[in-house]
Amino acid sequence: MKIISWNTNGLRATVKQGFFEPLFEKYRPDILCLQETKAEASQIPDTARNIAGYTSYFSHSKKKKGYSGVAIYTKIAPEKVVYGIDKAGEDDEGRTIVAYFKDFVLINCYFPNGGGGPERLRYKLEFYDAFLELCDKLRKRKYKIIFCGDVNTAHEAIDLARPKENEDHTGFLPIERAWMDEVVAHGYVDIYRHFYPTKKDAYTYWDMYTHARERNVGWRIDYFFVSPDLLPRVKGTKILADYYGSDHCPIEIMLAD
Repeated sequence: MKIISWNTNGLRATVKQGFFEPLFEKYRPDILCLQETKAEASQIPDTARNIAGYTSYFSHSKKKKGYSGVAIYTKIAPEKVVYGIDKAGEDDEGRTIVAYFKDFVLINCYFPNGGGGPERLRYKLEFYDAFLELCDKLRKRKYKIIFCGDVNTAHEAIDLARPKENEDHTGFLPIERAWMDEVVAHGYVDIYRHFYPTKKDAYTYWDMYTHARERNVGWRIDYFFVSPDLLPRVKGTKILADYYGSDHCPIEIMLAD
């Protein structure tokens, strides 16, 4: 089973520019998780919303049109799909879809960016805590967990090209990174670092305005995490850095049947 996660930075633009449907043809994911779709399902062309062999699920922001949003395309029928993180007020921006499959629960999430002032950083940290609480509740109910998406934080210095210059910038603040430490302390495994613990220059996001991708001055802020009971099924992972269409690239994991 192959699962791909990708922040599209606007699904309508990705479709219009011809970068969306070729993703299915090139990588053939069993499940595709998208973040920052910036659209309601009705705004996506039928040909892109209804990919042959897949069922799609969309969540959009209730606060602001053309903002945030996530989607899941899956060949495998989920037993249940839940929108949001089940905590009042914490996810009215269309950031989370929770899909219950036979052998695991998959959580696709577009985590908040902490930029824009203290209020947004506070919201990001509150969202982080509510999200981890959801994951832990599911584990207590004996579910195996995969969560993926744009976490909007680089965990360690190895995960961005210029750590020293970004110590005081959101996305690499000590308080943001401390939450990721907590995620790991709770037992969740960063799949990329599990397979490539010391690999440098491996990034998933590059600033478009400075043409940072051409120079590989990037950040690894897109992740797959799994609960430890699911780790034996994970057979590999890739950063698909050669695929364009966004300021992020897709990432994938492979699970044994």
